[in-house]
Amino acid sequence: MEEVKKRGCMEKARPFISVVLLQVGLAGMDILSKAVLNKGMSNYVLVVYRHAVATLVMAPFAFYFDKKVRPKMTLMIFFKITLLGLLEPVVDQNLYYLGMKYTTATFATAMFNVLPAITFVLAYIFGLERVKLRCIRSAGKVIGTLATVGGAMIMTLVKGPVLDLFWTKGASAPNTAGTDIHSAIKGAVLVTIGCFSYACFMILQAVTLRTYPAELSLTAWICLMGTVEGAVVALVMEKGNPGAWAIGWDAKLLTATYSGIVCSGIGYYVGGIVMKTKGPVFVTAFSPLGMIIVAIMSTIIFAEQMYLGRALGAVVICAGLYLVIWGKSKDYKYPSTLQIDGESAQPNVELCRNGKDSVETV
Repeated sequence: MEEVKKRGCMEKARPFISVVLLQVGLAGMDILSKAVLNKGMSNYVLVVYRHAVATLVMAPFAFYFDKKVRPKMTLMIFFKITLLGLLEPVVDQNLYYLGMKYTTATFATAMFNVLPAITFVLAYIFGLERVKLRCIRSAGKVIGTLATVGGAMIMTLVKGPVLDLFWTKGASAPNTAGTDIHSAIKGAVLVTIGCFSYACFMILQAVTLRTYPAELSLTAWICLMGTVEGAVVALVMEKGNPGAWAIGWDAKLLTATYSGIVCSGIGYYVGGIVMKTKGPVFVTAFSPLGMIIVAIMSTIIFAEQMYLGRALGAVVICAGLYLVIWGKSKDYKYPSTLQIDGESAQPNVELCRNGKDSVETV
């Protein structure tokens, strides 16, 4: 009996552990990508190499492990996969990097934390997330989502006094050049469009998994289409600059390999697995956690100073994540095969009645 309880606890904890580890991996990608982009690597080329590596790594696993579960490819499924390969690998990633160039990495990272709010709204519109404001748990999800976004903004906009950490004592604050208002507006618009594109990607991935419930194969297809479509964009944008494609045994190769395997290959796969049981909002709700991880890693690796505003923002983010997790804890698991047309993706139950956490079949 005790072993069964432990197994049940592990099953419940697995989605949380998965998305936290995913954010750790994404934080590592941010640091590596900033380094190579500052050295002049083209963001268009980086996107292509990243997904080419992901395709080569994930395709053999998809071919072997999805033999029995891979459904027949149809024109509609292929269209969805093509759109998935465009939304996140091409549009979102390139716009994020461009927004970073117009402003700063910190500004771009903070702007990207509006992702949970956008995903929440889209998931509600498409019936992937149920909200009843009279239910305390639904209100917790809404407030928690807003809190994670607000905490990320506090980390960026509120500075405050320096916190003397023992590993940063004696380190001078890095020089940060300001950006003019026009560049800031351009950067904000590009990153916001990228966030919207990524939120659409998450919703479409959840919808596609209904009719194509083979996570490894879907991941491999997304990476392949992202490589092809990204290559077309890169060839147009880097026309007459063949040197942009040069790569050797250096940081460029490391960044493309790491981000391809960890962030694209494993990231899309883990996101799809967790999404089937917890929904797209749950996956994106943890994205502001990456900002905390980047801030901590920056103080250790680059000896950057930690400010009180960042610490307070991190506390708000953690509180918001707790509310989202608490609100989602009573959500029912998505069934493995969902109705495609005319029905909501959520189970047909009420999670509260008269503001209390009771269950009523409808």
